[in-house]
Amino acid sequence: MRKSSSSVVIASLCAVFLAGCSSHNPPPHRGWKGAGLDPFAGKGSPYYRGRGPIPFGGGKYQVGNAYQVAGRTWTPHEQPGYDKTGIASWYGEAFHKRRTSNGEWFDMNTLTAAHATLPLPSYALVTNLDNGRKVIVRINDRGPFVDTRIIDLSKKAADVLGYRNKGKTHVRVKLIGPAPLEDSSQHMMAMNEALNNGASSSQIASMADDSNAQAPIQIATRKHNPKYDVEPQDSGIQQASVDGQDILPSDSAGYMVRVGVFHDLENAKDAYNRLAGFGPTQIVKAVGANGPLYRVQIGPLDNKEDANTALDTAVENGFEDARIVETQIQQVAFKN
Repeated sequence: MRKSSSSVVIASLCAVFLAGCSSHNPPPHRGWKGAGLDPFAGKGSPYYRGRGPIPFGGGKYQVGNAYQVAGRTWTPHEQPGYDKTGIASWYGEAFHKRRTSNGEWFDMNTLTAAHATLPLPSYALVTNLDNGRKVIVRINDRGPFVDTRIIDLSKKAADVLGYRNKGKTHVRVKLIGPAPLEDSSQHMMAMNEALNNGASSSQIASMADDSNAQAPIQIATRKHNPKYDVEPQDSGIQQASVDGQDILPSDSAGYMVRVGVFHDLENAKDAYNRLAGFGPTQIVKAVGANGPLYRVQIGPLDNKEDANTALDTAVENGFEDARIVETQIQQVAFKN
């Protein structure tokens, strides 16, 4: 996460004497792929010298190769359903205005975080298990690499969770999904306001989805009953043609099981292949200013019972954040 030539010994001393430090001095890794960046930003990385507010968002979508820090190997990868508990630390002034691992600028006064293996950028819900406070953060950096710590939060996020003066706390980290590149602090504030007002996990995930997908089009469908081999009439979805079939809108109500959103098409195909035997399964590509994302979903289904069965199947196969949404079933007209 943070780029420095300091040795592991110095990094360990940093962790002992600085409550807010969480191995901010790992050695640079030269095998990293993605935007020509080292995987660790921070001390020694470019410094933002622009006038006015520090830009929020930007950078690049990044998963990355395996890398080593302090004798441990870390392997970034898509992790739908990620939900773990552990120790959270925080970082602030020493890395303020420095470039993060995926090319964004770190602003200690916004709700961001670092994680060793989740795709960048991502949204995550972090709960302080010591006091029950919650916050949604944008993960755009790598780390922490000390002890049992699983996430490194910005100074602002640590304040919201009420543990900055302590340095560390016990947390639960639950992945919401990919975050858009063209994000805004206002969008983060809206998501956290919804969280504070009692919004459910599925509602929060829907807010994240809405900012990611601007013009979804269907790119793959497993053939089952022809009436199911269609695309939902979501807002912004373009009319599409799949395997010689024109997709036309209809007024029939139905249900869709949203399984997950992926940065990498191959990971989306893997989820598709795991679920396609259980029902009409689709991969929908979201295209727009934020870059490509791939949504895997089951449906449309014309009754709630089938939707509940499909949801149970998705959850049993490891997609714990799957959810049911209402949609419009569309008709398929075969080309002559």
